[in-house]
Amino acid sequence: MMRTANPALNSKTFLSLPYVTDQSMTLQGTTNKTIILLILAVLAAGYTWEMALGWEPARVTPWIVGGLLGGLVVGIITAFKKHLAPYTAPLYAVLEGLFLGGVSARFESSYPGIVFQAVALTFGTLFCLLLVYKTRLIRPTENFKLGVFAATGGIGLFYFAILILNLLHIDTGFALASSPLSIGISLFIVIIAALNLVLDFDFIESGVALGAPRYMEWYAAFGLLVTLVWLYLEILRLLVKLRDRR
Repeated sequence: MMRTANPALNSKTFLSLPYVTDQSMTLQGTTNKTIILLILAVLAAGYTWEMALGWEPARVTPWIVGGLLGGLVVGIITAFKKHLAPYTAPLYAVLEGLFLGGVSARFESSYPGIVFQAVALTFGTLFCLLLVYKTRLIRPTENFKLGVFAATGGIGLFYFAILILNLLHIDTGFALASSPLSIGISLFIVIIAALNLVLDFDFIESGVALGAPRYMEWYAAFGLLVTLVWLYLEILRLLVKLRDRR
């Protein structure tokens, strides 16, 4: 049974889907859709990036908040209505791009060059993990999947606890500051986010082998984008902590 920690790509995704053999999901089709979503996200990010660093920085906050909340809503809809992915996945990419562009610009203004480093590390990790997966240096066994799934769930609970503590005005500097412990936590989260890519690759390959319907190409691309966004934000967070240690 397939298992992935990505909430968009889980072990039950392919159950109860209508299979049509002449319009099935393909690896090339999924790759093409992923590239399209990445392009849309980059173009949208460029808009809020230029707004934040150039012509109207004071008005970028609503775009950041709108992109974050809108992306969350569209992401949930996509997760529950997979057949809508050809329409919702591109919208999700645009909304996430608006959010990431504005947030990245604000980090860039405080830490020059950090966004380029985070982007390079994110895509470098993507290609390295893809190579590792294709050469079977890491095999996504059931125990491997279960371990990554459990770690990802634990990270979710950790962030939820941090949110509650902040609402209660309890100091969470141990997790958010630039202490060695905080850096270690961020590094662990980055590793788990990266390992989720292996599970996503396995999920996509399994969907192709099962002959999932063509619209699942968009859904799989959406799920992979979810992981990449998470990985980028965690790498950016880690780099900020390392800069603050200097």
